[in-house]
Amino acid sequence: MDMSEKKDALQFVEEAVKFILVGTTHPGNIGAAARAMKNMGIKQLGLVAPKQFPDEKAFYRAKAATDILENAQVHETLIEAVSGFQLVIGTSARNRKIPWPIMSPREAAQEILSNHKGANKIAVVFGREDRGLTNEELGLCNLHVHIPSSDEYSSLNLSQAIQIIAYEIRLKALSTEGKSKKQEWDVPLAENAEIERLIEHFDELMQEVEFYDIDNPRLLLTRVRRFFRRSKIDHIEANIFRGVFAAIQKKLKR
Repeated sequence: MDMSEKKDALQFVEEAVKFILVGTTHPGNIGAAARAMKNMGIKQLGLVAPKQFPDEKAFYRAKAATDILENAQVHETLIEAVSGFQLVIGTSARNRKIPWPIMSPREAAQEILSNHKGANKIAVVFGREDRGLTNEELGLCNLHVHIPSSDEYSSLNLSQAIQIIAYEIRLKALSTEGKSKKQEWDVPLAENAEIERLIEHFDELMQEVEFYDIDNPRLLLTRVRRFFRRSKIDHIEANIFRGVFAAIQKKLKR
C-alpha cells in the first residue's frame, strides 16, 4: 500500500468515525475516553445524557485531548445521536434472547474500514459504566461488538474498552490495501433514522393486518428490526419498502 492510500484510510477514520458514549456517570471517564480516542486518531465524540458535562474533571483527565471535549456533541437520546449514520456498531457484553450479528473488535475494524472508499458515517456506541446499553439502545445498532475478556474477570472500564476498539480501527487503517477496491454503490446507504422509520412503518402495517402473535407481539418486531439493521439497505431500497407498505395500507382502507 502506498502512502496516499494509507493517508486516505486514516483520514476516513478521523472524518467518518464517531464514538458515542451513553449515560456516562463519571466526568473523569469522559476525559479518559477522549484521551484514548486521540491516541488512536479518532476525533469525533458524542455524549448521550451524560450525568455531568462539561466538567473540570473531564478536562483534567483528557490531558492533551481537551479539543475533543470542546468539540463533543451532547444529545438527549441515542436515537437522536445516531440518526444520520449509515452504520452503527454497539458494544455489548450480554447475550440477547434473540441473537444479533456480533463480532470481535478486529472484525468490527474490518467492517468499518471496508467503507473507507465511500461516504458512509459510522458510529461506535459505548454504554453506561455499570450496565452498558439497554436492549432498546442495542436495537438501534446494525451490529454488536464484544471484547472477549477473561471469564474470570471480564470487567473493563470505559476508557479501556474504547482504547481496544480504537486501536483495532487504527491498526486496520494502517494496513488497508488499496487493491481491495469494491464496486461503489450507486446511492448512499439508508441513514439510521430512515431505517427506524421503516421499522415503525412495518410495525404499523403488521398491526393493521393483525399479524402479531397476541401472546408475544414484540418478538416478531425484534426479529424484523434485526433483519433491517443487518441488511445494509440503501436509501432507495428503504423508500421502496415504505412505498410497498403504504400501497398495502391504501388497499386495506378501500
